[in-house]
Amino acid sequence: MTQTDHSPSSNSKIGLADTWAIRTCHLYKDEYDDCVSFKARFHQYFIFGRDSDCSQWLKDYRNCERYQQSNGNDLDAGQAVIQSEEHRRLARLNAHYANDTWEKRKQPPQDWANPLPAWLEKRNENTYLEMKQKELSGLALTKEEEQSFCAIM
Repeated sequence: MTQTDHSPSSNSKIGLADTWAIRTCHLYKDEYDDCVSFKARFHQYFIFGRDSDCSQWLKDYRNCERYQQSNGNDLDAGQAVIQSEEHRRLARLNAHYANDTWEKRKQPPQDWANPLPAWLEKRNENTYLEMKQKELSGLALTKEEEQSFCAIM
């Protein structure tokens, strides 16, 4: 009968999923410092009528530090940061998922790559954008198109 080793080093072999979501630790500290700054507090009060809760940034910073200092062995700290990032991402995308005004496309429209109308082609003649497009597609520029648009005043 074998005995199972439950030490932190054996847990690290299991690892965490989504460790890519953990940012560099100093970024959490920067976010916290920005959130509690005078300018940010003024903005929060102006927009929301109250101060925002910045404590999650500080918790994430401390958990990130614990996770990094343990070389990835403190799985609880790493998992806490990952869950916080997931919650933050879902909150950011909430309006997108809740949008029922627009029908989401599965593919682009059939005519998305059609040529531009003649009036728009005429308007874009001899513009910098047209010359760059010719240059990128390998078409030769005419003599007058090679002139500089630089003006010194």
